[in-house]
Amino acid sequence: MPSRRTNGLSDHAEADISIWKEALFGAELLLLHASPVYYGFGIPRGNGSAVVVIPGFLGNDEYLGHLHGWLDRIGYRVYMSGIDLNAECPNLLIRDRLGKTINKAIRETGGKIHLVGHSLGGVIARSVANQRPGDVASVTTIGSPIRGVVAHHAVLSAANAVRTQILRDHGSQVLPECYTARCTCEFISSLKASIPENVMETAIYTQDDGVVDWRYCLSNNEEANFEVPGTHIGLAFNASVYSIVAKRLQLANSK
Repeated sequence: MPSRRTNGLSDHAEADISIWKEALFGAELLLLHASPVYYGFGIPRGNGSAVVVIPGFLGNDEYLGHLHGWLDRIGYRVYMSGIDLNAECPNLLIRDRLGKTINKAIRETGGKIHLVGHSLGGVIARSVANQRPGDVASVTTIGSPIRGVVAHHAVLSAANAVRTQILRDHGSQVLPECYTARCTCEFISSLKASIPENVMETAIYTQDDGVVDWRYCLSNNEEANFEVPGTHIGLAFNASVYSIVAKRLQLANSK
């Protein structure tokens, strides 16, 4: 399928990847529990700053429970996004759910926050960082197609179904091109912009991704890109990912 591009973003193009390998994510979860990193050994400790973790497409906060618990153990104040199901207009999710969580985190900790997002959650995190640069210290995307939705056809079909539901449920509350790269809403506009210099970015990806084309998960800032082995789903339970997150959060806090 040819890729339609809008200001550098690819709009829902099909990736030539195999999704079957994603079944191996269970092995990554087992390896996580066997890793010293999961128990806080050999990684830098947090300073009590707030970390808001954002789930991926069709996900909720529950599947990121391991990441939440680990961040808490190593010394951060962790906030669930408040997103019941990430299958909604991102603008509305930010306004009605995530924005309230971010405001609470800032109010309770009195400082800037860190945003960590898996898959679509990272795309949302990056947009928020551009909308609120004065409130965000760092943004970490994990397997997030920040350059455009180039994904397995099953994911694209699900996204089209979600888009239809959004238009049906919200009508005039959303723009006609909602849930596409052609939309002109604040979410897309913010996503197209470069990350502000005062916000540290980290983009973690795997070349074995069976859901999205890994090349679209890379930042334009080469120093912010970190490759790990594993599956797309398994990135949420990947010890190598956790190690990078700990080091990058400490670096962001030291600036």
